[in-house]
Amino acid sequence: MRKRKVKQRPIPLDPVYNDALVGRFVNMLMKDGKKSVAYKVFYDAIDIVEQKMEDVPAESEDDKAGSGGKSGLDVWKEALSAVMPHVEVKASRIGGSTLQVPRPIRASRKISTAMKWLILFSRKRNEKSMALRLAAEILAAAKGEGAAVKKRVDTHKMADANKAFSHHFRF
Repeated sequence: MRKRKVKQRPIPLDPVYNDALVGRFVNMLMKDGKKSVAYKVFYDAIDIVEQKMEDVPAESEDDKAGSGGKSGLDVWKEALSAVMPHVEVKASRIGGSTLQVPRPIRASRKISTAMKWLILFSRKRNEKSMALRLAAEILAAAKGEGAAVKKRVDTHKMADANKAFSHHFRF
Protein backbone atom coordinates (compact mmCIF):
# COMPACT_ATOMS: atom_id res chain seq x y z
CA MET A 1 0.00 0.00 0.00
CA ARG A 2 1.51 3.30 -1.11
CA LYS A 3 -0.63 5.90 0.54
CA ARG A 4 -0.38 6.72 4.21
CA LYS A 5 -3.33 7.92 6.19
CA VAL A 6 -3.29 11.71 6.32
CA LYS A 7 -2.88 13.13 9.80
CA GLN A 8 -5.86 15.35 10.62
CA ARG A 9 -4.85 18.77 11.84
CA PRO A 10 -6.79 20.03 14.85
CA ILE A 11 -9.50 22.55 13.96
CA PRO A 12 -9.93 25.23 16.62
CA LEU A 13 -13.23 25.49 18.45
CA ASP A 14 -15.30 28.59 17.84
CA PRO A 15 -15.43 31.12 20.70
CA VAL A 16 -19.23 31.24 21.17
CA TYR A 17 -20.49 27.64 20.90
CA ASN A 18 -17.20 25.77 21.57
CA ASP A 19 -17.98 23.51 18.62
CA ALA A 20 -15.36 22.13 16.21
CA LEU A 21 -18.00 21.77 13.46
CA VAL A 22 -18.70 25.51 13.61
CA GLY A 23 -14.97 26.24 13.46
CA ARG A 24 -14.67 24.06 10.38
CA PHE A 25 -17.67 25.74 8.73
CA VAL A 26 -16.30 29.22 9.43
CA ASN A 27 -12.94 28.22 7.92
CA MET A 28 -14.77 27.23 4.72
CA LEU A 29 -16.88 30.38 4.78
CA MET A 30 -13.81 32.61 5.19
CA LYS A 31 -12.50 34.55 2.20
CA ASP A 32 -9.05 36.17 1.90
CA GLY A 33 -8.09 35.14 5.45
CA LYS A 34 -10.78 37.33 7.05
CA LYS A 35 -11.86 35.00 9.81
CA SER A 36 -13.46 37.68 12.01
CA VAL A 37 -15.72 38.66 9.09
CA ALA A 38 -16.62 35.00 8.55
CA TYR A 39 -17.47 34.56 12.25
CA LYS A 40 -19.65 37.68 12.16
CA VAL A 41 -21.50 36.40 9.07
CA PHE A 42 -22.07 32.99 10.68
CA TYR A 43 -23.26 34.31 14.04
CA ASP A 44 -25.54 36.87 12.36
CA ALA A 45 -27.00 34.08 10.21
CA ILE A 46 -27.64 31.92 13.30
CA ASP A 47 -29.36 34.89 15.01
CA ILE A 48 -31.55 35.43 11.93
CA VAL A 49 -32.44 31.71 11.90
CA GLU A 50 -33.45 31.91 15.58
CA GLN A 51 -35.64 34.98 14.91
CA LYS A 52 -37.33 33.30 11.94
CA MET A 53 -37.93 30.13 13.98
CA GLU A 54 -39.65 32.21 16.69
CA ASP A 55 -41.81 34.00 14.11
CA VAL A 56 -43.07 30.80 12.49
CA PRO A 57 -46.04 29.38 14.41
CA ALA A 58 -46.05 25.65 15.12
CA GLU A 59 -48.41 23.74 12.82
CA SER A 60 -49.42 20.81 15.01
CA GLU A 61 -49.36 19.86 18.68
CA ASP A 62 -46.21 17.76 18.13
CA ASP A 63 -44.34 20.68 16.54
CA LYS A 64 -45.14 23.04 19.43
CA ALA A 65 -43.11 20.95 21.82
CA GLY A 66 -40.25 20.34 19.34
CA SER A 67 -39.55 23.58 17.48
CA GLY A 68 -40.10 25.94 20.39
CA GLY A 69 -36.88 24.84 22.08
CA LYS A 70 -34.70 24.67 18.96
CA SER A 71 -31.72 26.98 18.88
CA GLY A 72 -30.27 28.39 15.69
CA LEU A 73 -27.29 26.04 16.02
CA ASP A 74 -29.63 23.01 16.20
CA VAL A 75 -31.40 24.17 13.03
CA TRP A 76 -28.00 24.63 11.33
CA LYS A 77 -26.92 21.09 12.29
CA GLU A 78 -30.27 19.77 11.07
CA ALA A 79 -29.75 21.58 7.76
CA LEU A 80 -26.24 20.18 7.49
CA SER A 81 -27.48 16.62 7.94
CA ALA A 82 -30.25 17.24 5.36
CA VAL A 83 -27.63 18.30 2.79
CA MET A 84 -25.14 15.49 3.54
CA PRO A 85 -24.77 13.04 0.63
CA HIS A 86 -24.32 9.32 1.35
CA VAL A 87 -23.01 8.26 -2.07
CA GLU A 88 -21.20 10.02 -4.88
CA VAL A 89 -20.24 9.14 -8.43
CA LYS A 90 -16.63 9.01 -9.50
CA ALA A 91 -15.51 8.89 -13.12
CA SER A 92 -13.59 5.70 -13.82
CA ARG A 93 -12.06 4.69 -17.12
CA ILE A 94 -12.91 1.06 -17.82
CA GLY A 95 -12.43 -0.67 -21.18
CA GLY A 96 -11.98 2.53 -23.18
CA SER A 97 -15.10 4.23 -21.87
CA THR A 98 -15.52 6.50 -18.88
CA LEU A 99 -18.14 5.27 -16.44
CA GLN A 100 -19.73 7.11 -13.52
CA VAL A 101 -19.18 4.63 -10.71
CA PRO A 102 -21.20 5.18 -7.51
CA ARG A 103 -19.31 4.82 -4.26
CA PRO A 104 -19.99 5.48 -0.57
CA ILE A 105 -18.46 8.55 1.07
CA ARG A 106 -16.35 8.73 4.24
CA ALA A 107 -17.97 10.53 7.18
CA SER A 108 -15.54 13.48 7.13
CA ARG A 109 -16.07 13.96 3.38
CA LYS A 110 -19.86 13.88 3.86
CA ILE A 111 -19.62 16.76 6.32
CA SER A 112 -17.21 18.84 4.24
CA THR A 113 -19.28 18.31 1.07
CA ALA A 114 -22.45 19.38 2.88
CA MET A 115 -20.69 22.51 4.19
CA LYS A 116 -19.32 23.38 0.75
CA TRP A 117 -22.75 23.01 -0.85
CA LEU A 118 -24.46 25.12 1.85
CA ILE A 119 -21.91 27.91 1.39
CA LEU A 120 -21.89 27.69 -2.41
CA PHE A 121 -25.65 27.87 -2.79
CA SER A 122 -26.04 30.56 -0.14
CA ARG A 123 -23.54 32.70 -2.10
CA LYS A 124 -25.69 32.29 -5.21
CA ARG A 125 -28.86 33.55 -3.50
CA ASN A 126 -30.30 37.05 -4.00
CA GLU A 127 -30.66 38.39 -0.45
CA LYS A 128 -28.85 41.61 0.49
CA SER A 129 -26.16 40.39 2.88
CA MET A 130 -24.27 37.11 3.16
CA ALA A 131 -25.72 36.54 6.64
CA LEU A 132 -29.27 36.76 5.20
CA ARG A 133 -28.35 34.45 2.32
CA LEU A 134 -26.80 31.87 4.64
CA ALA A 135 -29.75 32.05 7.04
CA ALA A 136 -32.24 31.57 4.17
CA GLU A 137 -30.30 28.57 2.82
CA ILE A 138 -30.05 27.04 6.32
CA LEU A 139 -33.81 27.40 6.87
CA ALA A 140 -34.59 25.99 3.42
CA ALA A 141 -32.25 23.03 3.96
CA ALA A 142 -33.69 22.32 7.41
CA LYS A 143 -37.15 22.08 5.79
CA GLY A 144 -35.77 19.77 3.10
CA GLU A 145 -35.96 22.40 0.37
CA GLY A 146 -33.41 24.71 -1.24
CA ALA A 147 -30.68 24.34 -3.83
CA ALA A 148 -28.24 22.48 -1.55
CA VAL A 149 -30.79 19.74 -0.80
CA LYS A 150 -31.63 19.55 -4.52
CA LYS A 151 -27.93 19.01 -5.25
CA ARG A 152 -27.84 16.10 -2.79
CA VAL A 153 -30.97 14.56 -4.33
CA ASP A 154 -29.48 14.93 -7.83
CA THR A 155 -26.24 13.28 -6.68
CA HIS A 156 -28.17 10.36 -5.20
CA LYS A 157 -30.26 10.02 -8.38
CA MET A 158 -27.12 9.92 -10.51
CA ALA A 159 -25.61 7.26 -8.25
CA ASP A 160 -28.84 5.27 -8.43
CA ALA A 161 -28.94 5.54 -12.22
CA ASN A 162 -25.36 4.22 -12.46
CA LYS A 163 -25.88 1.44 -9.90
CA ALA A 164 -25.16 -1.13 -12.62
CA PHE A 165 -21.49 -0.05 -12.66
CA SER A 166 -20.99 -0.37 -8.90
CA HIS A 167 -19.33 -3.80 -9.32
CA HIS A 168 -16.44 -2.13 -11.20
CA PHE A 169 -15.24 -0.44 -8.07
CA ARG A 170 -13.30 -2.22 -5.31
CA PHE A 171 -14.44 -1.02 -1.89
